[in-house]
Amino acid sequence: MIGWEDVYKVITAMTPLCVALALGYASVKWWHMFTPDQFDAINRFNCFFIIPFFNFKFISHINPYELNYPFLGADCIAKCIVLIVLVFWTNCTRKGSCMWSITAFSLCSLNNTLIVGVPLLKAMYGEVGEDLVVQSSVIQSLVWVIFLLFMLEFRREWSKTKSITNTINGDLQLQAIECGSDLDQNSTPMSMSINKTPSIWSILKIVWLKLAKNPNFYACIAGLIWALLASRWQFKMPEIIEGSILIMSKAGAGVSMFSMGLFMALQERVIACGTPLTLFGMALRFMVSPVTMAIGSVVSGLHGNVLRIALIQAALPQSIASFVYAQEYGLHPDILSTAVIFGTIVSLPLLIAYYALLEVAR
Repeated sequence: MIGWEDVYKVITAMTPLCVALALGYASVKWWHMFTPDQFDAINRFNCFFIIPFFNFKFISHINPYELNYPFLGADCIAKCIVLIVLVFWTNCTRKGSCMWSITAFSLCSLNNTLIVGVPLLKAMYGEVGEDLVVQSSVIQSLVWVIFLLFMLEFRREWSKTKSITNTINGDLQLQAIECGSDLDQNSTPMSMSINKTPSIWSILKIVWLKLAKNPNFYACIAGLIWALLASRWQFKMPEIIEGSILIMSKAGAGVSMFSMGLFMALQERVIACGTPLTLFGMALRFMVSPVTMAIGSVVSGLHGNVLRIALIQAALPQSIASFVYAQEYGLHPDILSTAVIFGTIVSLPLLIAYYALLEVAR
């Protein structure tokens, strides 16, 4: 049973995040130390240097041969349910949007497993809770973060290609009007070849090449390879390498929250996305995610404390890294920042309430 000492441990783990957030906010709002361009540079540094080291550190220290596969299978099923619903919404409804689907997937799927999840689940369920939430974090980095990055790169490349094609088409039409001719009837083979919104395969090729160069991608893959080899032959990473990784990875959460504070200060209001979208994000994070996880848990046959851990970890607050990616790729960073901030604030009483309900339902 979770007690006041356990609650204090969780608050102790979360307070440094608030301090980093406040420092970032104050450095712009009151001290005027950073400009928007400098904020973008800080966020990019975090996205392509610090977070890859952070992901490598945790992935490289797991034992891939001792994972709880039913638990991870339930998590995979839950996220696949979200994906199926979003694909249907995007392609079969008038209001469907690829951009909003990516943001909704991030809100439903990426949670703060390490900073909030580890101390909270350890307090609730002991070493088993800590072990499972770390496994969830590793799979999140290996599979779902990479998938999110793929979708973000695809969306960026698709928008760029569409913009270039529209510009070329507009120039061709303008030339045709100036020449007093009809482009559709009198266009030359050269102009027609220029006129061809590239194929989906050519865009996918560009996306995969960019993703392969993304440090977040190969940091996860390198971490998995190291974990497989180290667990198989029982050897440890040299201290000189371990120290080099640690000095960068430890800055991950702090720099991310500081960057979020900068973003907040640059907005006209604290709730950057407005109340309706804030409630929408909270509903996806704390209601839709646990519901889909419950379905996945039933399909995977989870029971006992493993089932309870699965449901609570699905309701953890929003991943801090999701804001960093949203800002870097220019896709709804206001919604993600608000989800992280308010989600972290309300998560402790909400998750304790979930824990109490699950204990009563034993």
